[in-house]
Amino acid sequence: MSGMMERYEALVATGELRSDPEQAAASERLSRLQRDLYKANASTSLIGKLLGRKAHAPRGVYMWGGVGRGKSMLMDLFIQTLDIPAKRRVHFHAFMLEVHALLREERKKETGDPIPPVAAALARNLRCLAFDEMVVNNSADAMIMSRLFTHLIESEGVTIVTTSNRAPRDLYKDGLNREHFLPFIALIEQQLDVLTLNGPTDYRMQRLGGMATWHTPLGDAATAAAREAFYRLTDYPPEDSEHVPSADIELGGGRILHVPKSLKGVGVFSFKRLCGEPRGAADYLALARAYHTVILVGIPKMGPDRRNEAARFVTLIDALYENRVKLIAAADAAPEDLYEAGSGRFEFDRTISRLNEMQSADYLALGHGED
Repeated sequence: MSGMMERYEALVATGELRSDPEQAAASERLSRLQRDLYKANASTSLIGKLLGRKAHAPRGVYMWGGVGRGKSMLMDLFIQTLDIPAKRRVHFHAFMLEVHALLREERKKETGDPIPPVAAALARNLRCLAFDEMVVNNSADAMIMSRLFTHLIESEGVTIVTTSNRAPRDLYKDGLNREHFLPFIALIEQQLDVLTLNGPTDYRMQRLGGMATWHTPLGDAATAAAREAFYRLTDYPPEDSEHVPSADIELGGGRILHVPKSLKGVGVFSFKRLCGEPRGAADYLALARAYHTVILVGIPKMGPDRRNEAARFVTLIDALYENRVKLIAAADAAPEDLYEAGSGRFEFDRTISRLNEMQSADYLALGHGED
């Protein structure tokens, strides 16, 4: 298997990547981490293994920067070329759902602090834990993460590698009870090297190759365009379409929203699922925080008989717009013709304006959640 740096330099040499000093520095740091992990793995003594002792965890890496700057690509190269079995890559949102499930089971035992046994369970047969798209959007996660990650790193010897659109100090910015999250920010800065990736090339938008983001009318052509956008944005092979990962978003109150296609911060949804069922602003906010790009298909023309769906659509677009989420849509009409008459038609003008702005190059260049 080729090494991290060798693979990265080959991509630059063939023109698949443009020369970028920040990417090159991150590649070198990840390559060095691979060597550190190999040494730590080899130095774990037989007696230590028999006694269940964990080797010291090499210092991890936190890569952050705007959308499309190569963070996920570098993470892919790192994991693909890391030649140890005790590695795991997982989307951060899915990981936290797993953590909450394990915590619920531990609390049922009523045996004390649930964090240490949960950390031990997560760290079993694991030396390197890699996250994509670290984001914190609720107080429950914020209060858990500092203690959990301290145990993973210091007690269980797990090295953390993660990407995020935000600098550590901006995670959970202005969140409820943020003071409980500050120790986690300190932990990141103490235990991980923080690398910035904000180079001049937005590879994610470049992959779209000038493709439109609003596809109309509904039909095979619009569906095919939305489908192609998903595969371009995620680098997932179209020939393996039956195995595209799915996800579940926790909406609060025990409610879950199933996302049939979910990968690298891109989620695919139907209009019927998002706007044809009773939902509120909090649901759409959870979605907007979880995904930097939403592909919404099956948007119909709406009349007075669909005033409820239109009102939900307005709330959905507000949440996406305010969180700078990219929208790729398959619709039955242009934004101006979606809702021509009915209750709330005057308010719908704002949605039309936002939908048009969301197709602009300036909007598409914004980072997820960027003010």
